[in-house]
Amino acid sequence: MRVQILFFGVLKDLAGKSSDNLELREGATVGDLLETCAARIPRMNDLLASLAVAVNQQYAGAERALKSGDEVALLPPVSGGSGVRALGVRAWIVRDAIDTSAMLAGIKRAEDGAAVVFEGVVRNSTRGRKTLYLDYEAYEEMALREMERLAEQALKQFQIRDIALVHRLGRLEIGETSVLIVVASAHRAAAFDACRWLIDTLKRTVPIWKKEYFVDGAVWADGEPFPEEITRGNSGDSGSPLADDASK
Repeated sequence: MRVQILFFGVLKDLAGKSSDNLELREGATVGDLLETCAARIPRMNDLLASLAVAVNQQYAGAERALKSGDEVALLPPVSGGSGVRALGVRAWIVRDAIDTSAMLAGIKRAEDGAAVVFEGVVRNSTRGRKTLYLDYEAYEEMALREMERLAEQALKQFQIRDIALVHRLGRLEIGETSVLIVVASAHRAAAFDACRWLIDTLKRTVPIWKKEYFVDGAVWADGEPFPEEITRGNSGDSGSPLADDASK
């Protein structure tokens, strides 16, 4: 059988391509696919323990059986717009500058006593190296769906009224906003708690990566290990990979 493989972040550099087709025996699993890929790309062996895998845009464990035509994304640890909001939409992926003021104005309501805003901003250095700019990429459809799930989970777990999550892709210059989170609620404590949980969880679970360009070269940013629930392919009944952590 034939499956399609998608490579992201540092894996794309190691493979020398963003996608490939792979012939596997009938009944092969995700684990079999990883072994085959590592045999073809030996430098992947050092990364296998930290990878997550998505089959048809759903996190999957090594035991997941594959079938012909499956789309299998190999995901290294993640790196961590418009002010017009469509009804029910709480997450956006954009390529233009994020308009924080417009997003904040669009979310606030008269019943809100607090609106907490978090902006992730491109800084000019990392670990003593001067940064020129960043380049973000994503497994876009899955990333957007995971961002929506995080918003839904936060609304269930915290006493908040509304959320907006925006992440920018492509080249970002120093001082530009890469990610925006706005949380509106009646009381500030819940808004602060939800905002902190959202950015921390987004940086660990949503498939978005950044490449850092320095005066002396470029590297993919190191990410935190995926939560065990993701690497096992067990996202829970709610569909959120960290549903049980939202209230902590």
